[in-house]
Amino acid sequence: MSISSTIKSIQDIMRKDMGVDGDAQRLSQLVWMLFLKIFDDRESEWERQQDDYRSPLPEAYRWRNWAANAEGMTGDVLKQFLNNELFPALQQLEANGGDQRAYVLRSVFEDTYNHMKSGQLIRQVINKLQDGIDFNKTQERHVFGDIYEQLLRDLHAAGNAGEFYTPRAVTEFMVRQLNPRLGEKVLDPACGTGGFLSCAIEHIRTQEVNTVADEAQLQTHIYGIEKKPMPHLLCITNMILHGIDVPSTIRHANTLAQPLISWQATERVDVVLTNPPFGGTEEDGIETNFPAAFRTRETADLFLVLIMHLLNCGGRAALVLPDGFLFGEGIKTRIKEKLLKDCNLHTIVRLPNGVFSPYTSIKTNLLFFSKGTPTQHLWFYEHPYPLGVKSYNKTKPIKLEEFDAEAAWWGKESDGFNTRVENQYAWKVSIEDIKARHYNLDCKNPHIGKQEIYDPEELLAQYATMQNEMAVLRNQLKIILKKALDTGQ
Repeated sequence: MSISSTIKSIQDIMRKDMGVDGDAQRLSQLVWMLFLKIFDDRESEWERQQDDYRSPLPEAYRWRNWAANAEGMTGDVLKQFLNNELFPALQQLEANGGDQRAYVLRSVFEDTYNHMKSGQLIRQVINKLQDGIDFNKTQERHVFGDIYEQLLRDLHAAGNAGEFYTPRAVTEFMVRQLNPRLGEKVLDPACGTGGFLSCAIEHIRTQEVNTVADEAQLQTHIYGIEKKPMPHLLCITNMILHGIDVPSTIRHANTLAQPLISWQATERVDVVLTNPPFGGTEEDGIETNFPAAFRTRETADLFLVLIMHLLNCGGRAALVLPDGFLFGEGIKTRIKEKLLKDCNLHTIVRLPNGVFSPYTSIKTNLLFFSKGTPTQHLWFYEHPYPLGVKSYNKTKPIKLEEFDAEAAWWGKESDGFNTRVENQYAWKVSIEDIKARHYNLDCKNPHIGKQEIYDPEELLAQYATMQNEMAVLRNQLKIILKKALDTGQ
């Protein structure tokens, strides 16, 4: 049975349980079980690699000792063990000798609970996980990203706005073009399940990690912050699967809740890769953590202000932002003015509709900039649909090879991108023109005429207009026919 089939069968079992109320709780239940199973699989590997390895978990609470035996405890005994022993122990886990793994375990279970009421059904779920998934197999680790995507689609269906999966092609393209290097601090301040961080890890590891010392340096230079408990737990899981043995630099916190002026110089970073939440607003009072000129409750805007602050001079960033930021006025204008003054916003890749389907239909852009020199001119690249494709969807997602044209055109920032040339998809706008536009960055492609529209709302509006026009024509035709009948013509 495939991993995705195993996950589906587990969810079917959970639907029978009276204590699990809806998709969100069902997913939360599945995620903490997955984490403990994966952690135990990795512990088996660490024990083979390290003669002196000692688990941060007391023996009774290790997966292998309470869950792995298919004929082990079940029913009320199992339920009581989880609720009265396992969870309290994990939520109060002592870090003996400063064991960072214990801190990580405690942090991921602070806001995690067992929702299932039936010990028999819990046992069925555990047995499915035990028999169906072995995360010490490289192939099964590789496809775990597909599980994330499936879980997040289920979250979307459950109405959890703001949780969505950045397509792997987009993530890999952004990482590849930003090119994080060994020794650079890499941060995702809204890391979700860790897609950007895991991609950056593999990029650096493939390019530059050659020794044990290199690997040790990489492990301590990956940083992430996630506000919500379930994505945070998934991110920790993802980091462990990608070889970050002690992901203690992945914090469970609201990044924006820390006043901007309180971030220390030691917390500045060299690379930021992120897809900050957009389309939502922050809770009251969060905006007061920022200077008065940039106070807004729009989450994505606040993240951009924070990113500019956290980057070291010469640091680089790539982030996803919606169209609304490009043409927005007021506070958005002031944020864009600061961005162009303090940073070289050298490239905006304009993505077509459907890239983030089914999570959102909002059009998005990829912004690439470096801190320390002002913007002199800004390049736009309009990413086209591949031949024969009119929109992306669940079964036809965007693919990495579609970005080959951008990658070939890209050039190097060190020489001012002087190899770039305008073409049917790429064009350049000077800072003088941008200022004259009052920092409206919604610049249309001058090389292409009127674009075909695939936005669902616009198509529905067009359809309604056509229906009205047809109704008018029908009425006119009825009048003409009636007159003809009345006159006997």
